[in-house]
Amino acid sequence: MNSFIISILSCWLVLASLNIGTVVKAEEYKGVKGNLLIVGGGLGESNREIYQKFIELAGGETKAKIGIVPVASAALKSSRDFKNSLMKYGVPAERINILPISNHDFSDTSEDESKWKDQLDSRELAEEISQLTAVWFVGGDQLRITETLQKKDGTNSGALDAIWDIYRNGAALGGTSAGAAIMSNVMIAGGDSLGALKQGVVTEEAKTGNQEYEPLLIKKGLGFFQHGIVDQHFNERSRLGRLIVAALTQEKETSTNFAYGIDEDTAMVVNNQLNTIEVVGRNGLAVVDTGKVKQNNDTGLENIRFSYLAPGDKIHYDTKTFDVLASKDTTKGYEYYSFQALPATGVFTPYGRLKNYLTYSLVDNEKMDSVSSCLYDRSGTGYKLIFRKTNETQGYWGYTDGQKDDYSIVNIAMDIVPSKLTFKANPDTSTTYHQSNFEIPKKVKHEDIKGSLVITGGALGSSNRELYERFIELAGGKDKARIGIIPAASGKLTSSNDFKKDLIQYGVKAESIEILPVSNHNFKGTKEDESLWSENRNSLELAEKIKGLTGVWFVGGDQTLITGSLLNEDKSNSQVLNSIWNIYKNGAVLGGTSAGAAIMSGIMLAGGDSYGALTNGITNHYDGMTQQEGGPLYLEQGLGFFQYGIVDQHFDNKARLGRLVAASYEMGDQNQFAYGVDEDTALIVNNTTKKAEVVGRGGVTLVDLSKVQANPQIPSRYKNVVISYIVPGDTVNLRTNEISIFEGKEATKGKEYYNQKIAPNSGVLSPHGLLSHFIAYDLVDNRGVNQVKSYSFNNGTGFEMTFRKTPETNGFWTYKDGQKDDYSFVKVSLDIDPIKVIER
Repeated sequence: MNSFIISILSCWLVLASLNIGTVVKAEEYKGVKGNLLIVGGGLGESNREIYQKFIELAGGETKAKIGIVPVASAALKSSRDFKNSLMKYGVPAERINILPISNHDFSDTSEDESKWKDQLDSRELAEEISQLTAVWFVGGDQLRITETLQKKDGTNSGALDAIWDIYRNGAALGGTSAGAAIMSNVMIAGGDSLGALKQGVVTEEAKTGNQEYEPLLIKKGLGFFQHGIVDQHFNERSRLGRLIVAALTQEKETSTNFAYGIDEDTAMVVNNQLNTIEVVGRNGLAVVDTGKVKQNNDTGLENIRFSYLAPGDKIHYDTKTFDVLASKDTTKGYEYYSFQALPATGVFTPYGRLKNYLTYSLVDNEKMDSVSSCLYDRSGTGYKLIFRKTNETQGYWGYTDGQKDDYSIVNIAMDIVPSKLTFKANPDTSTTYHQSNFEIPKKVKHEDIKGSLVITGGALGSSNRELYERFIELAGGKDKARIGIIPAASGKLTSSNDFKKDLIQYGVKAESIEILPVSNHNFKGTKEDESLWSENRNSLELAEKIKGLTGVWFVGGDQTLITGSLLNEDKSNSQVLNSIWNIYKNGAVLGGTSAGAAIMSGIMLAGGDSYGALTNGITNHYDGMTQQEGGPLYLEQGLGFFQYGIVDQHFDNKARLGRLVAASYEMGDQNQFAYGVDEDTALIVNNTTKKAEVVGRGGVTLVDLSKVQANPQIPSRYKNVVISYIVPGDTVNLRTNEISIFEGKEATKGKEYYNQKIAPNSGVLSPHGLLSHFIAYDLVDNRGVNQVKSYSFNNGTGFEMTFRKTPETNGFWTYKDGQKDDYSFVKVSLDIDPIKVIER
């Protein structure tokens, strides 16, 4: 019998030993008046929606009486931090207690809290709990919670009985990370997607040491949530595989076969009276339905159903139906995208994380009925993952936080097929790689620039206060700023009007903001024919008006429309562009997002993806926005405001490292960094100090080709590309390339937190799907490896990416926004090798 099927069959074999039903009987659960707020980990202190919802469920700011269970953590800091956060949201300190519940000592106190375990059946503790309106379980190790609150014979401690009593009578229970895992009867206590699929389920932690994957570890949870299994850190740690295997364990245990994967900084709010679950927070909630799964000895698992909901959506768990936010538009029959999506094979895949990949590449893409990904170990043994549209598949789209895409997707079918991949060197890349006859623009040095740049990587959230306020500050402050918005990149004026509204929201006077008549095309939804504005590029009147501005903003869309509107046909500067240069040299700030960031450097990246750039090289043909989703690299002359290298944008979400390396090697100055700016993030350039800093919610990848080795006979084979990643608080000297890391961070070198082998990052079920997270967690802050690998391939050919530590590699870590990890790293070496891929 196939080993894959044996591992799945083990799911049922272990259930008998678990005796899950002894935690709480279903009839005892009926009539529970309290509700649950279950957070997927990574809860930001700034997440107002979640904090306010928990306080509301607890009775409100003045009536809430909240107890914090600290046992999951090794230190009391997380409990103290949560108490402080509740106080910031209005709960008085005297109405928040850290409960004396622990079976171990905490590392950051002088008291020996391990003695608390002797008080778990005390009347005093039960009485204290009885006065509470809510209980919160902090994150850490979920086994510490269950082993403390349950006795060795499986019965409840007095403290757990007291928590159950107040829950039945109306108290709210909440928790994050480990505090979420304990909520269901079947508790996921360990393992990963690859290990769960390959090795199945265990009930005792295996002492296997430093392995690249681990089986699914299941224990008894506390049973507060009776309607399925809960998993957490779902998006960051890519836990769909292990949740599917866990879901197969529950079919005979509960009346439902849904299982729930909660993203970080996101909560599922369970209303036990209405039988609903509402999504609250910043990311999504995955719902797995194994009710129609077919198992085949040769083909694995077929027809797993999978949905991914967003904040504002609800689930009726009794009827197994969804209510998607009414303001969203359906995508079926109205798909926005039409491109040939690549299989998700690693960190070079656009939209490579699970939800983004399925929404952009499949559900909202008219060209695709199915997409695929991989999951395998270092030997290439693993699985092919196939995601399919069905008649019931539907997508729902709207904007959130300004103009960020916000998708909900329901009823995608998924198949898991055993697979074996073999990778071999491919020296024949010259047969597909095309050089370009693109002429590098003549570089004009401007040493006397007094103005600044705000280069934003796209998807700028209206709530990104720090970024907006910095742009306004650089424009002279909200009382003195005079800002012009250039709408040319977009197909509508909506984004320009929205940016104007945002500036007004942050204090700029409406009369100090003007949408400039700069465009070479008509806008949808207006009465005027804006294509006539193309004559304005050399309007002396408009050029004179621009001279009175202190700031100019370029909205996103198609960057070729910006350059087409501001450059003359012979590629010389128009009068309007000369005026923009004039105010920039004299101190004005220029900013832009997405396309408005791409135009900033002299060489402008306008099309292609990482795989297409490495495989096919550079093309002279551009067919519009669809080319931004894939294909060979397309370059044009940019506007040259940024003098210190090539800029790329949407860098994290669209996985553009490969195309930035190719563009910089072929066309860039290898003594300068190339810059990849993440979404909702800006690189702020001070031309006076010749320094740049990062502002916003992501980071900037710095690509250094000064020591790269390449072979013209084997295009796209690169050795020793040096990668660094800087985040808010970090700076880079644009002349010397010296990187300065925020001094409040701790260096990870010699003090790495992790110690584990790492399977290749092979697609949407590999943990840490964003490039920066993959390098930070799996390599730089991990003493178990000196190198990690990922792949990018399609139709049998592709690339192996090897990221290596060098003597100069270092990582830097701290917490931000509560207890979210915040990493920077410097000087990781990358090798890119062309390969052939054989699949069996």
